[in-house]
Amino acid sequence: MIMITKQQYVEYLICTIGNYTSSNLAEHLDEVSHDVITDYLSSERHTARGLWELVEGLIQDSPEAFMLVDDSVQDKRYSRFIELVKLQYSGTEHGLVRGIGIVNLVHSAGNEKDFYPMDYRIYAPDQDGKTKNEHFSEMIINAVFAKKIKAKRILFDSWYASAENLKLVHRLGLTFFTTLKSNRMVSLSKEGDWIHLNEIEWTSERLQNGVIVKLKEVPFKVQLFKVVATDGDIDWVITNGSDETLTAQAAQEANDVRWQIEELHRGLKQLTGTEKCQCRKGRSQRNHIACCYHAWLSLKVKAKALGKTLYQTKDDLLSDYLRAELATPRIQAFLPA
Repeated sequence: MIMITKQQYVEYLICTIGNYTSSNLAEHLDEVSHDVITDYLSSERHTARGLWELVEGLIQDSPEAFMLVDDSVQDKRYSRFIELVKLQYSGTEHGLVRGIGIVNLVHSAGNEKDFYPMDYRIYAPDQDGKTKNEHFSEMIINAVFAKKIKAKRILFDSWYASAENLKLVHRLGLTFFTTLKSNRMVSLSKEGDWIHLNEIEWTSERLQNGVIVKLKEVPFKVQLFKVVATDGDIDWVITNGSDETLTAQAAQEANDVRWQIEELHRGLKQLTGTEKCQCRKGRSQRNHIACCYHAWLSLKVKAKALGKTLYQTKDDLLSDYLRAELATPRIQAFLPA
């Protein structure tokens, strides 16, 4: 029996357009059946460790680099029998959706510079009993002690800005930049008079340089910035950094690097089909997702060599086909005699 390899599956994810199913692959790969592909996906064990082995030599690591954490939901709203699927909040949908959650850890050399996923965890509390915050802490600890990452700045959104996470990051000697939800209580005094963020008197000096505040259950003070976007939206950005010259603009610029992880989420879905696997077994879904990371990384490396975006690089795969068809169409426009 002819078997399929990981390389073949990854290359299929790279070159296929729209249809990422095992059935489509079987139809286009000579002498390989649908059953062979589904058996491959259900029997292999690809993990995030394999991703790190590929990425380790590519990252531009330094104390000035960043680590980014965020989660993404692979939409499976029409699936009723796929393992790992559960009802959970999706930032994309701004509500609850049935899907597979993934918590990602990304390494970034900085804004407008290279970034690579270096770890991820499938959010499956029914299988392993772990929360997203537990995945967060495990990945950060592993990055610092096992992977020996030098990056000293870490970015995440308000979902991960719990007191326990802030204390962990601080103990690890990392500087966090994160956002607070608008209902978070802070104190400007030693007495601990807790007030809402909007109750702070935001003088022009404070808008420029921030204000030192205390958070409940956090033993150290943080610097709080009120960042107002052009559309009027407000971001409450905090950091445990000790740089007294840090301004609101600099804090926002650091926090803006977090957008790169959104680029990763979008690219994985649109370019590699992380949401499109229809296999029911959880192991098959895990292996498909692992291969999607490999496919994204392959596109990233090729795009960098060509000086193009990942989307341009994938679109180029259709260029030769389109030119050939336009020159000598196999299906010509019907014209009446």
